[in-house]
Amino acid sequence: MTATTTAIWGVGTSAFGKQTSVGGPRLAWQATVEALDDAGLSAPDIDAVFAGTVFGDPGTVTRCLQQIGIAEVPVITIENACASGTSAFHEARMAVETGRFERVLAFGIETMTAHFDGAINPIASDPDGAQGFAMPSIYGMSATRYQHEFGVTPEQMALVAVKNRRHAVDNPRAQHRKTVTVEQVLGSRTVADPITLFQCCSIADAAAAAIIGPLGGSRDPNQETAIRSSELRSGRLWDHTAGKVWGWDIVAETAARAYEAAGLGADDIDVFEVHDAFTIGEIITTEALGLCELGGGGRLVESGHTGQGGPQPVNPSGGLLSRGHPLGATGLAQIAEIVWQLRGMAGERQVPGARLGAVETMGGGTAGIDGNACVVTVLERVGAGG
Repeated sequence: MTATTTAIWGVGTSAFGKQTSVGGPRLAWQATVEALDDAGLSAPDIDAVFAGTVFGDPGTVTRCLQQIGIAEVPVITIENACASGTSAFHEARMAVETGRFERVLAFGIETMTAHFDGAINPIASDPDGAQGFAMPSIYGMSATRYQHEFGVTPEQMALVAVKNRRHAVDNPRAQHRKTVTVEQVLGSRTVADPITLFQCCSIADAAAAAIIGPLGGSRDPNQETAIRSSELRSGRLWDHTAGKVWGWDIVAETAARAYEAAGLGADDIDVFEVHDAFTIGEIITTEALGLCELGGGGRLVESGHTGQGGPQPVNPSGGLLSRGHPLGATGLAQIAEIVWQLRGMAGERQVPGARLGAVETMGGGTAGIDGNACVVTVLERVGAGG
C-alpha cells in the first residue's frame, strides 16, 4: 500500500430527480447535513469549501450553505463541466494533503430543471455548438464509429442501460428505478442515431457532499475511506483526426496516472463508478480504464463482468443513466456510492468484500479539446468495516 495522508470522513447526498419545487438550499441541506453527521462534525468545524456547479447563478454555493451555518471560510466554486464535482473533490483533497486546511467540505449542486426542459443546449460560440452538435450527437458519432470499427452491436449498447437500471432498483436515491429490457431500450425513440432515449441520462436536481480530512483524524478512523490517489487533467488539443474516439485518451491518461500514484492497476479495483451519460460512454470508458482491450467494451458488458455478481461491477448505484445527471453533483454522488460500498453500507446493491474502488468523471465537450476535464480517484477501505 502506498502512503496516503488524506481520507473521506463522511458523505451525503440528496435524492436525485426533477425536483423543481425543492430548490437548491433544501437540496444542499439534505446532502451537507448528512455528510457532517456522518463525519461527526458540525458546520463551524469546516475550514474551507470547494464546490462544483455549472449552471448556478452567481453566489449559488454561498447562498445554499449559509443556512447550514457554513460562513466566514474560503468558498471556492469550480466549473469544469460534468467533472465539476470531482474537480472540487480533487482540490479539496489536495488542500488537506498540502496542509492548507484540515477539514474541507467538497460540495456539488445543480438544479437543472430551472434552466432546461430536456437536453442541454449547444453553446453557440463553440464551433461544434454552432453546428448544433449537442452531447447526444457527439456520443452518437462515437457509437457509429464503434459499430463500424469494432462491431459493437445495438444489443450490447442497450445492455449497459439494462444493467444500470437493474442496479438502480436497489438505490432509493436514484431517479429511474424500473427495470428495462433490451427490446424496450432499442424501441425507445431515437435521439442521435444509433442512441435511443433510454440510452441517455436524464437531467436532474440534486446535491452531494464529502468531508475530507487527515487520515486517522476523524471521530471514528475505522469508518474513514482512504484516498489512495486522485488525478485531474484537461484534454489535449484534438483535431478530430485522432486514432481513437473523443474522450478515450483523456480517460486513459488520467487513469494511468491515478493507478500509478495509488501503486496498483485496473485489475486490483473491486468496484467502479464511471461516467455513463450515454451507453456508449460506459463502453468506451471501461476500455480506457483498463478493464478490457480497445474495442472490447461491448463484449465486456455482454459477458456480465461489469454487472452485480461479476468480477468488477460498474455503476452499482445505477450510474448517470439511472440516477440522473445534475452536473455539479454527479461526481460527488459517485464518490458517496463508492464510500458506501467500501464501508459495506450499500444495502441490496452491495458488492461483497469490496476493498478498493475507483471513480471516473469526464466533462466535455469543447471543440478542439479532447474533453474539458477528467478526474479519476482511487479509494480504499480502512479499518474493519465492509
